[in-house]
Amino acid sequence: MQLEFCGLSKQFGEHQALSDVTLTIPEFQALAIIGPSGGGKTTLLRLIAGLEIPEKGHLSINSRRLEVHEEALLAHRRTVGTVFQAYNLFPHLTALENVVLPLVKVHGLSAREALDTAGALFERFQLAGHAQRRPAELSGGQQQRVAIVRAIAIKPRFLLFDEPTSALDPEMTAEVLDFIMELRGEGRDLIIVTHNMGFAREVSDQCLFIADGEVQESGHSSELFRSPHTPSLVNFLAKVLRY
Repeated sequence: MQLEFCGLSKQFGEHQALSDVTLTIPEFQALAIIGPSGGGKTTLLRLIAGLEIPEKGHLSINSRRLEVHEEALLAHRRTVGTVFQAYNLFPHLTALENVVLPLVKVHGLSAREALDTAGALFERFQLAGHAQRRPAELSGGQQQRVAIVRAIAIKPRFLLFDEPTSALDPEMTAEVLDFIMELRGEGRDLIIVTHNMGFAREVSDQCLFIADGEVQESGHSSELFRSPHTPSLVNFLAKVLRY
């Protein structure tokens, strides 16, 4: 897939989350977005998802400009699978019901079609044994895997991940990262905000470094991690890769 940002700016109150981001990202399958906390990573991801509207500028996905009126945004959101940091599962529903509900209510499948779709994915990704459990009965890694299955179930054009392992312990983190790598191996298009530099380098072919609301460096992931050019990225990697 391909992304283009043209003068993209977003502000929350007095905080300038993104400032005049202008960049074309060449063809990629997996894009990693890295940078310090509060630098603008999640804001950019939410703009791509159509969950936020820029004050200025616009973005294009696969050469098609994303219109920002509500009807267009609703249609866009239905085609994008978004996986959030905090899972966002309904606590009163079972894991299976969490996947079935949006298929019926948002995407118009019959109850039978939705159950068949969700059941097949639970079997495929070794979650069938957890289908009738509520989120509180699942580990963090299992909850996040259910959230990923929910995103896949809608047959999205691409998948967005916002710090998908930040709330997990190391063992559960590895479980979820392996899951995402499996999705990449299937040829799915991914955009991932992450603090896990080893994973970012391994999973992505393109990478953006965002700090202070600006894209300060971008390029092919292996080159960007091996030979960063900007002092800000050099300092950032020196800190996060120190231990």
